[in-house]
Formats: sequence, C-alpha cells, structure tokens
Amino acid sequence: MRWKLKPEPNKEKVTQLAKDLSIDKTLAKILVQRNIDTFDKAKQFFRPSLEDLHDPFLMKDMDIAVRRIEEAISNNENILVFGDYDVDGTTAVSLMSSYLKTIHPNIATYIPDRYEEGYGVSYMGIDYAEDNDFSLIIALDCGIKAIDKVTYASEKNIDFIICDHHKPGTEIPKAIAVLNPKQADCNYPYDELCGCGVGFKLIQALASKRNQTIDDLTEYLDLVATAIAADIVPMTGENRTLAYFGLQVINSQPRNGIKAIIHQLQKKELTITDVVFIIAPRINAAGRMKHGNYAVELLTEMDFDSAVEFASSIEKFNSDRKELDKKITQEALLQIKNNEETEKFTSVVFDESWHKGVIGIVASRLIETYYRPTLVFTKSGDKLAASARSVKGFDVYNALEQCSEFIEQFGGHKYAAGLTLLPEQYDNFKNKFEEVVALTIDKQLLIPEITIDTEIDLSEITPKFYRIIQQMAPFGPQNMKPTFSTTSVRDNGYGKQVGVDKSHLKLNIIYGSDRKTYGAIGFGLGNKISSIQNDFDIAYTLDENTWNNHTSIQLSLKDLK
Repeated sequence: MRWKLKPEPNKEKVTQLAKDLSIDKTLAKILVQRNIDTFDKAKQFFRPSLEDLHDPFLMKDMDIAVRRIEEAISNNENILVFGDYDVDGTTAVSLMSSYLKTIHPNIATYIPDRYEEGYGVSYMGIDYAEDNDFSLIIALDCGIKAIDKVTYASEKNIDFIICDHHKPGTEIPKAIAVLNPKQADCNYPYDELCGCGVGFKLIQALASKRNQTIDDLTEYLDLVATAIAADIVPMTGENRTLAYFGLQVINSQPRNGIKAIIHQLQKKELTITDVVFIIAPRINAAGRMKHGNYAVELLTEMDFDSAVEFASSIEKFNSDRKELDKKITQEALLQIKNNEETEKFTSVVFDESWHKGVIGIVASRLIETYYRPTLVFTKSGDKLAASARSVKGFDVYNALEQCSEFIEQFGGHKYAAGLTLLPEQYDNFKNKFEEVVALTIDKQLLIPEITIDTEIDLSEITPKFYRIIQQMAPFGPQNMKPTFSTTSVRDNGYGKQVGVDKSHLKLNIIYGSDRKTYGAIGFGLGNKISSIQNDFDIAYTLDENTWNNHTSIQLSLKDLK
C-alpha cells in the first residue's frame, strides 16, 4: 500500500482551535484538516442539531412538488411511490409511502424487478400505474435520466415528481418537478444527499405546510441513516447530522423491520459500520435474490412478529447471496487468469449464467485482488448488463462516458455505475474501456492508498484522546475514522498469526523509552509476520477491546512496513 500523509494544515488555525476547545494540537490538527477550523464549526460538528438542517424549499422545484402533492391529496388522486431496488431506493420508498399514508389513504408502492425491468423507472411500472388509475408517480433514487419514460407517462396523463441524487445528463426529464441538488441550476446548499435524503427533504417540506416540526419526523431518520451508510455518500454537513440522529433512533426506537434484523443479531449498540455491514446487506439481499418489495414490506411492517418473519426470510436471501458471490468471484478470478489479463489496467469479465443480483459485489471483490477499475457483465434478457466499480481517485463514470458509442444506457457515480449494451458490442466496449483507462489513469492509483491523518507518538493515546476521536463519529467518506502512523516500533516477541486460517496478526507493541506495551490487531495482515522481526512502522486506527470484562484501547493495524 502507498502511505499518503495528509498535508499540514495552517499552524495558527491549529493553535487557536486547540486553545478554544481545550484539546491537544494533534486533535486540533485533524479537525482543521477536515475544514473544522473555528469554534462554531467544531460546535456544529461535535453537537449536531436538527435545527442545522437546511430549509427544504431552497431546493429547486420543491415548492412545485409540494403543490402537486397537495393537489393530489385534495383531489383524492392515487399516488404511486416508485423506487430502485437497492438500500437507498427501498428505504426511500418506505420513508415516502409511510409518511404519505399518514396524510392520504390512496398510496401504493412500486419497486421494479431487477431481472425483468432493470434499474430505474420502467415502462412496466408506468403501465401498472395506468392500469391501476394512478395519476401521480413520485420516483425516488432514480429518474434523472428517464427522459423517454417520463414523456411516455405524460402521454398517459400521469405526472412525475423525481427525487434523485445521481449525476444529471445534458437533458433533464420533463417531469412536473425534479428534485436533485446536483442539477447545475439548483442552489441548494448541500449537494451530497442520497436518494432517501432527497425524499426526506420532500417530507420535511410537506410537514412544514401542516405545522409539523422536525421533531415530528425523527421516527423516519433510521431509514435515512441506513441509506446514507449504505450508499457511501460523504459523511459531512447535512448527511452527518441526519446519520447522527438516525443512529440514535436505530439504537433507541427503530421501526419494526430494523428492530427485527437487530433482534436476530443480539447486538446492543450499533455504529454506522454495523449499519453498513449488518443492516444494509440484508435489506439489499431482498432485491438481489428475490424482489425489492420484500425490503419495503419489512421496513413498513407495523406488527413486530410479522417483521420478524420477513427478517428471517431476508436472512435466508442474505446467506444465499453470500454463497453465490463467493462462487462467482472465484469463477471471475479464474477467467482473468486464464485469459492472461492480469497485467491490464482494467478487469472486464462476463458469463451469461452469473446472477445479476450479485455482480456489483463481485466487482468490488475483484478490486481486492486486482486493484483497478472493474466491470462484471452478465446476460439480461437479450442484452448484457454490468456493474462497474472503481479505485480511489478514478472516475469510472467519466470513463464510461468516453465509451458511450458502444453502450445502450448507463448511470451512476464516480466510483460505482451500471450499464447495458448489446452482446455484439461487448468486445468493442471492452477494448475501448481498457484504452480509455490506460490513457487517463494516474498509474499510482493502481496501488491501494492509505491516507494518514498524522504521525503520532503512541504516548499521545490517552483515554481523553480516544474519547474525543469517538465523538467525531459517525464516520464515512470525507470524515473517515482518523488513521495514524508511528515509526520504529517493536513487537515484544510474542506476536503471532491468529484466526482459523492464520490470516490475522496479533501483536503487543513496545514503544518509547519506558517500553510501554500496546495491544494491536491486524485483520488480514497475517502474511506480514516476517516484517516484525526488527523495528517497523505502523499505520492504524484506534478501537476498544474488551477481554475478561476489562476494556482497553487497541491499535487496529491497517498496514505495517
């Protein structure tokens, strides 16, 4: 791994902040690096408040969207809440439909089938709306590129409100209202919301017209926090505030569906990491293995016993998903090796039998072995569908744009995208994608990077130091858990490989003239055992370890050399 030290921030700002907050300079430095460089910014960061959320009417088209929904309610129209089948989409649909049902009876939900309809707004969904007399569709976490579909709907006298956060194309659909803070002409102060976050702004706007306050909406924040965590959006500004309070709801009074998932796990206090690795994959598994409707039913279920039944079906989907992605990953790795493509700048693999629901996970797994932009293709109807994943620092969405002559449709973000193409274009696309990446990628980006906030002495790690680090949570992109480095440490001679397959490293590190020892664990670093014979450098984060009812601060090693 490449170790990259963050640049030194402004010294005066660090000194001033350390003084204002009565904290040491190392902690002040970490905050200034994150653009938290004044007392007021620090107060907002450490003591988030729901009062800090922006006025939803600052978002372009919000007033139009609210007006159209109010009109639908007063005319007793049927409203269809439509969303994607991933975590962001299913939580957004659950959020919007459960709020609207408190003010209007004629609400239904629609999640497209991943296999029959594919991603986003579908013609089948619009036909369903027409057949069942829906005159308004609210699309969440999708729709920003559904130009033809929105036109098709308007020909059937069905209006669209789009709530999306994906990158808009050059043309915007002619919907009644398009809520997407990434639109060039939208002046909303924060443009990193997820799809469920945009949906939350819409219910916040609707609530304000009914004299409801933000306190009346906190019960929905468990859904918003789950979407923020799962969609890997920046953990800054409004996202961090929503995630902070959403986690409190998850840990104190979550909705039945989330409670049922937690109930199965016997886990007390969940962190944002638990949401990413425990709650999100289970919600996702429904859409991957069966149908996204299961996730919406789980998340909107009012009866706890029924929610437990849904959760146990979803648990089964999740274990099937794990087996499947393991099997397909092995087949894909073999394909790269057999085709002698280990030296390329990209990984592009295809098998028509691969399960469409797990190709995104497989793409991420392949990056763990061959660290480079990756696409995994499978057959979808008479076309090929792929999930794209990228490496840190490389915009795969832009790279796909440069290959658009061979693509039927695509959409997504800088680091994750989806696309479809005709089978006869596969080889042309594969060659062009390799060519584009080879020409545009900085070759350094093909070596995994570890970003280090600052170098410290181990003696700086005190209970107070650790307590303040903990208060910087919830962590996520642009507010990652601080990573430190320390040079010239030693093992006390008892360092060993642990775990069933000896893949982890457990050390007791000696440091400084007082030869104090620090417990350390390095998951996946078992193969580095030979590096600990002499002095070595470590990159790590801080965690707590409880053993025999004794809790201590532990170094969680990211790398050593």
